[in-house]
Amino acid sequence: MSQAVGRVPSHSRLADEHAIGEIIHMHCRGVDRADEAALKICYWPEASVSYGAEPAPAHPFCEGLVEAIKGFAQTHHVVSNILVTFADEDSPASATVESYLIAFHYLENPDGDDSEMTYLGRYLDQFEKRGDDWKIIQRTPVMSWSQNAATTHDDQHPALAALTRAGRYPDDPIYG
Repeated sequence: MSQAVGRVPSHSRLADEHAIGEIIHMHCRGVDRADEAALKICYWPEASVSYGAEPAPAHPFCEGLVEAIKGFAQTHHVVSNILVTFADEDSPASATVESYLIAFHYLENPDGDDSEMTYLGRYLDQFEKRGDDWKIIQRTPVMSWSQNAATTHDDQHPALAALTRAGRYPDDPIYG
């Protein structure tokens, strides 16, 4: 590790790390809201993703992901432990970023046997900075484990019935 861990960062480093974190968080919103534009803005046009054996172009992958994610009633992605390593500390133009991930996928079944797939892993991302913009140039998800379990959803419970409901693009309250 070439960077000084625990050293007070410069303002420019904090700004770069914030911009990178914003992209990682926007990607989660894009997935959970099934928002193709939000997903694509996170990747450079020639970026790739490695969700399978071979890397694939990121933008077409985003299009397919939107349709796939709509197969779930809801999803909820949470990232944490975002660690950024700049290739050149003095003039950062690329960075390796590791983010921990927990993703919940709620599936409603017509027969009432609802289930939830919980995925735990990490995103290993290569970021590039062009001008003042950071975006992902390559993403590789790494799975730690997943679990599938029967679940229920009681949205009429007195403590929950009055809450605003999440939705997909463009029906989620964030787009209102």
